[in-house]
Amino acid sequence: MNLPTFTYHPAPLATGALQLSPNTCIVCQQARGYIYVGPVYAVEEYEACICPWCIADGSAHHRLGATFIDEDSIGPDASLDDAVITELSQRTPGFAGWQQEQWLAHCDDACEFIGKVGHAELLALGSEAIRAVQASTGLQDGPRWDVFFAALHKDRGPTAYLFKCRHCSALDAYQDTH
Repeated sequence: MNLPTFTYHPAPLATGALQLSPNTCIVCQQARGYIYVGPVYAVEEYEACICPWCIADGSAHHRLGATFIDEDSIGPDASLDDAVITELSQRTPGFAGWQQEQWLAHCDDACEFIGKVGHAELLALGSEAIRAVQASTGLQDGPRWDVFFAALHKDRGPTAYLFKCRHCSALDAYQDTH
């Protein structure tokens, strides 16, 4: 069974938002082989019990009142259409950060989430990704940037979160620490 496609989170298996699992979905009552393991904003606690299909079609939101991305963290410096905010918050897998997550925007649209990145991942992704993270820090080339860049780690702080514009392919990022 093919996973559903998420416009703003194109690789949820790679980012760790979805995992292989025998768990039964609390919404559709099916064990489909994959389960969502990211944040869920709802009155009840839902941990590793919602399948990606029920996120994609909106049934998890409608049945449980769940959202997966905090609306206030979407494009904090942008004015986005309500339809984009709805798709992101109600039908897109989120991700967990050390502090309050942000979903970046560019070209009047939300960006695609590429994933959490540290020093090693940034080296593999190349100079454009490194520049995006560096720009988000406000640090210039020099000892402070070198120390920060060397300390970046995708699984322990400081961690960077990389996004890509769906329209111009520009990379953007933010970082946080625990």
